[in-house]
Amino acid sequence: MDRPVVIALHYQNDVLHPDGRIKVGMDTDEAGRERLIAAAGRLLRSARKNDWPIIHVRVAYSDDYSDLIANAPILENVRKIGAVIDGSWGAEFLDELRPVENGNEYVVTHKRINAFYGTHAEALLTMLGARSLIIAGVATHSVVESTVRHAVDCGYRVAVPADACSSADPSAHQASLNNMGLIARITSVSQLMESSI
Repeated sequence: MDRPVVIALHYQNDVLHPDGRIKVGMDTDEAGRERLIAAAGRLLRSARKNDWPIIHVRVAYSDDYSDLIANAPILENVRKIGAVIDGSWGAEFLDELRPVENGNEYVVTHKRINAFYGTHAEALLTMLGARSLIIAGVATHSVVESTVRHAVDCGYRVAVPADACSSADPSAHQASLNNMGLIARITSVSQLMESSI
C-alpha cells in the first residue's frame, strides 16, 4: 500500500460545533454530529499511528471579508452569517479534531470551495511524494466533492471514508457519495484501516 496522505476538510468550530454558524454540513442532529466527530477522530488517530501525513484544511477570511469573492450562494451566505473569520473561535479547529505538532501534520487555509485552489496543498503533496489520498470532511457535497474531483484530475488515487463526511441534508450527502463513486473509492474509516486504498 502506498503511504496515503489524509486531507481533513473543515473540521472547524463554525462547521461542526453546535454553536457554529455554518449549517450546510451539520444540522441539529446531535447523534449524527457525534458519529461524524467520532469517525473523523478515528481517522486522524489511525493516520498518526501509521505515520501517514495529515493536511488539515481550514476555510477562513479576514474580518471585513475583503478576501472573499462572493460569486456563489454558499459564499454569499458565509459573509451574511459572519462565519469563519480568521482569528475567531469559529475558524479554529474543533478541539477533538485539531492538528497536533508532530512534524507530520500541516495546515492549509483556503478561500474557495476546492481546497487546492489558490493554496499550497499540491506543493505539500509533491513534497510528501503522495500518490494516494484519503479525503474526508464537511460538507460532502461541497468542499469534499470539489476537492476529490480536483485530486483525481491531478492523477491521485482517492478514497473517501463516508462516515467521516457529512451534509446537513442526508440526501445531498448520499448523492455526492454516489457521484464520487465514479472516480474515487467510497469506504469507511474502519474499512480503510483494514485494507489498502
